[in-house]
Amino acid sequence: MKFLPTVIILFALCGCGSDERATSAAQPVQGHGEAKSEPAKGPHRGRMLDDGPFAIELAIFESGVPPEYHAWPTLEGKALPLDQVDLVVELTRLGGKADRFTFTPKEDYLRGSGVVHEPHSFQVKVIATHAGRKHQWAFDSFEGRTTIAGEIAESAGIRIETVGPATLVTTRTLYGRITADPSRERDVAARFPGVIQAVQKKLGDTVRAGETLAVIESNESLRTYHVPAPISGVITERNANPGEQSGERTLFTIIDPSAVVAELSLFPADRAQVRIGAALTVKATQGDLSASGQIERIEMHAAANQSVTARASLDNGSGQFLPGTFITAEVQVAKREVSLAVKTAGLQPFRDFTVVFEQVDNTYEVRMLELGETQGEWAEVLGGIEAGARYVTDNSYLIKADVEKSGASHDH
Repeated sequence: MKFLPTVIILFALCGCGSDERATSAAQPVQGHGEAKSEPAKGPHRGRMLDDGPFAIELAIFESGVPPEYHAWPTLEGKALPLDQVDLVVELTRLGGKADRFTFTPKEDYLRGSGVVHEPHSFQVKVIATHAGRKHQWAFDSFEGRTTIAGEIAESAGIRIETVGPATLVTTRTLYGRITADPSRERDVAARFPGVIQAVQKKLGDTVRAGETLAVIESNESLRTYHVPAPISGVITERNANPGEQSGERTLFTIIDPSAVVAELSLFPADRAQVRIGAALTVKATQGDLSASGQIERIEMHAAANQSVTARASLDNGSGQFLPGTFITAEVQVAKREVSLAVKTAGLQPFRDFTVVFEQVDNTYEVRMLELGETQGEWAEVLGGIEAGARYVTDNSYLIKADVEKSGASHDH
């Protein structure tokens, strides 16, 4: 992409990245572009939330267990009895979905009531009650998130699609070459042997059915007659010159190139899966030529290398495939409908996950996926994103680059 450097610069001007912005007294709001300060950490490496002498250390614990909140309340730096503190954490995610966690004592900490699902990117509200007094904090804890103006995303070629059902197609790759279609090839000879008086077409000429190829004077009647082209096509062989006796030999060979045959080598490992009628897509090994068809015939005799020949007719109306062209073919051997899938073009690595970036208005945020089978352009989704979500397909790496530029934090 010639405009890539410009796009990245523009992203730097408009992305909000994954800043953590605290709205408690201890963590004043920071404007974008200012130096970002890390929130104060407690002895358990959690975020410290202070309100005078009362404080809560809040952390997401995920060592050997699904992520869950742990909290340690203190008063004037000393641990409080856990049953004296009522704690609630409310998370608001991109798109407005909310999670609410209550806490119960366990060992030396308060334990949250459920799993904190990935991504750990949300607006956080914390409410703690102790000795009849309520303490509240609010802060943003974003990761894998950036905001990009619509016109910038459009100019960068960011493409958005919707998560939904798809058909996973399993294919096998076969190799071969293009040959002329035998049913569209004609050898032309003289009806009555005689002297060739004139030849009106040369090798490589395109002819229409009925056009005169040569004029011959019959040896018996001494009358001249015209030899017409039996089909439309291209003259690939010419064995006729004025003054020669025509005899009974082939004077011209005509091939109609509007259809050709893909001859593919089918080896033993693939024979059990490739069937007559299987759809395929053929591509030239060089260039961008492609065509679709289906397997019409599979030979019964194996060659010296133990392969058999599978044949498929191809529409070649524009003449793009020349006989002799080497090709590869993706042959469909199975289909499976899945209820949820994303395009593989949108997949990116992020931390230890494979992700896509969901779009909500002009904000993009990482979605950690649990994937099933991947076939061709589709990957089955088992979890991590909901049906109907809009996600980035083309140029998703630009979103990832902008997220990484902003510094993707992971709150623990």
